[in-house]
Amino acid sequence: MRIKEGEKIPNKKIFIFEKDKPKEIEIKDLLNNKKIILFGLPGAFTSVCSSKHLPGYLNSYEKIMKMGIDKIICISVNDPFVMNAWGKENMVHDKILMISDPFCIFTKSIGAEIDKTSRGLGIRSNRYSMYIENMKLVKIKEEKDTGICDISSAEIFLKEI
Repeated sequence: MRIKEGEKIPNKKIFIFEKDKPKEIEIKDLLNNKKIILFGLPGAFTSVCSSKHLPGYLNSYEKIMKMGIDKIICISVNDPFVMNAWGKENMVHDKILMISDPFCIFTKSIGAEIDKTSRGLGIRSNRYSMYIENMKLVKIKEEKDTGICDISSAEIFLKEI
């Protein structure tokens, strides 16, 4: 990953789902003047993402809020409709904001892109978790393999921030 702790998060356009339709916004609109946990993963509805990464943060919601975190954000290189459907399927409600990076713009800007073409996925995001304060990357943990959710899992990552 190119981005390093202490650096500013690049302000790129991403998509959220709002009022039953996709809306393009700049990531700074979500991160400015906030304490954020942002976790990235290879794909909605994929095995490790669905069984470990997303549920871990969802199950840790209360603990995270008690830590003074303003928002938990999940980002993936999927379209906004898929991210919205995956959020509904997992009943994230307003606990986790599901954002979409369908053109891999944000993902490439931080150096998290990974080629999963051999698995039928194309260019995706590596698995990681970040703690961000006011657009500044305070802590990051990136997995060496997208099939693993260890150091980027909520259970382990939260002990580090």
